[in-house]
Amino acid sequence: MQALILAGGEGTRLRPLTSTLPKPVVPMVGRPFIAYMLDWVRAHGVDDVIMSCGHMAAAVRGVLGDGSREGLRLRYVDERRPLGTGGALKYAERLLDRQFLMLNGDVLADLDLTAVVRQHRRTGARATLALVAVEDPSAYGLVRTGSDGQVSGFVEKPAAHEIDTPEVSAGAYVLERDVLELLAPGAPASIEREVFPRLAGRGLYGCLTDGYWLDIGTPERYLEASFDILEGRVSARIGEAVTGERGAIIDRDVIVGRGARITRSVVMRGAHVGEGCELRDCIVAGGARIGHHARLTGFTVVGEGAAIAAHVALDGGRIAPGATVTAAPAVDA
Repeated sequence: MQALILAGGEGTRLRPLTSTLPKPVVPMVGRPFIAYMLDWVRAHGVDDVIMSCGHMAAAVRGVLGDGSREGLRLRYVDERRPLGTGGALKYAERLLDRQFLMLNGDVLADLDLTAVVRQHRRTGARATLALVAVEDPSAYGLVRTGSDGQVSGFVEKPAAHEIDTPEVSAGAYVLERDVLELLAPGAPASIEREVFPRLAGRGLYGCLTDGYWLDIGTPERYLEASFDILEGRVSARIGEAVTGERGAIIDRDVIVGRGARITRSVVMRGAHVGEGCELRDCIVAGGARIGHHARLTGFTVVGEGAAIAAHVALDGGRIAPGATVTAAPAVDA
């Protein structure tokens, strides 16, 4: 089975982590984030992955290589300019099989893709959307289906009175190659907004599947996903990160000073946390230095190589890579 993974976005919601690294290879519990997705698809019979890249594409290649370390074949297509999900799909056309999976590269999941593929083949669908039920669908797009699983319509970011199903798209699809005929070469397009609505009632199905699913696009969700991996809430192979007390994730080559307290936070490789510091609900990128008795809370994110002076208190905010903070900034840095 083949999979196309869309991994070309700039990851703006995760800055400054993505200011110096492409989002697919941002470290998560000791591994590049995208490695968890490769494990996931491989567990469901995928042995050939096409990675659609754009932002810092060379860095993605440099970390992942040909996929042999992950036990599969990994090839790349590099978009010269952003084309959207549909445009990226069309751009990869020459490498795609008759039937393949297409996945949004922003999610951590262990959904049953095998069940989605099985239903797709049983129904003879042109496209099948993996669906998940969420508690609050208002931030997503509802997918309405009939009793036979055929998709009847979509509601983007529904108002309360429009919510008649908890089912939303999980960003994982099984597609037949002929779907690409609905896309123009080289033209930006959204498969979700421009292709799937045209297929409703014409071979588009939804498949509700259980399992873990989380969009990791924000610092809050990045931390949530990291600790879900650590605590076994998602089926995943953990990397070489070292787990500290109180649920901290401390990577290799990190120096932690005497009396420092690190709670529900991630400290990446090569960072230095000074004596008496308090870190709670924050992310410290590689090589950053946190001065003695500094206090970081409220989902503060410190970029690679940044320096926080002694005794500075930050309650939220994003510190750019290489920046030096000698006092709490009035606005996000």
